[in-house]
Amino acid sequence: MSAPRITDRMIEDFQRDGVVMIPGALTDWVEVMRAGVERNLASPGEYASENAVTEGRFFDDYVNWTRIPEYEHLIRESPAGEIAARLMRSARAQFFHDHVLVKEPGTPKPTPWHQDGPYYFVEGEQTASFWIPLDPVGENSLRFIAGSHKWERMVRPVSWADDSDFYDAGQDWIAVPDPDANPGDMTVLEWPMEPGDVVVFDYRTVHGARGNFADTRRRALSLRWMGDDARYIERPGRTSPPFPGHGMETGQRLREDWFPVLWRAA
Repeated sequence: MSAPRITDRMIEDFQRDGVVMIPGALTDWVEVMRAGVERNLASPGEYASENAVTEGRFFDDYVNWTRIPEYEHLIRESPAGEIAARLMRSARAQFFHDHVLVKEPGTPKPTPWHQDGPYYFVEGEQTASFWIPLDPVGENSLRFIAGSHKWERMVRPVSWADDSDFYDAGQDWIAVPDPDANPGDMTVLEWPMEPGDVVVFDYRTVHGARGNFADTRRRALSLRWMGDDARYIERPGRTSPPFPGHGMETGQRLREDWFPVLWRAA
């Protein structure tokens, strides 16, 4: 299937704000994604987590595309790679990993404000993360701090379970922001979305989500992509995902046998 039309305005919004919403970009793939998520829930991978909730359920899991056929079909055959490349202004789209997040009804635990970049061993200005809801979302949609991908320093990465430092203390991070504490200091972007709508954001864009107080579950699938300038960077500890035994060194492109290039400009 061909990619939806990516307009100059969409590219400009992505480059300026670090995030853009594309209505209906993967509507044709919703049932494939739902089937993959159900397979994933029935057979969690080695990195699956319940995120230490005391009410409801907040399940997430990642790096399953090589064992969940629906995920592999999606990343190889859908227009996601082309969309990512065009928004990144990259001649190629290299796949990093998949990530499924499921908040059941009555799960008050929020997704903390964070940047994905500090958790990853990827550095570069051409990165794109897709967040694709498989159920209608409103107040439980993903939220973004516009322009935060251009901040000079990265936000302190924390454990979602207890807010402890993800790495050893002493790194040059800035404090986790709380844009709700001082409305008006930061521009927060969020959209009501239907299944198959997509938000695409830079790995450095700060984002979070409220708890799920709706009476329906909130299933979402994320796809992480990298562009021409993405390179491996050594972090001060075990990254998430960790990819043990990768053998890469700082400054190298990520190895294509593990992280395939799935779209190239003609």
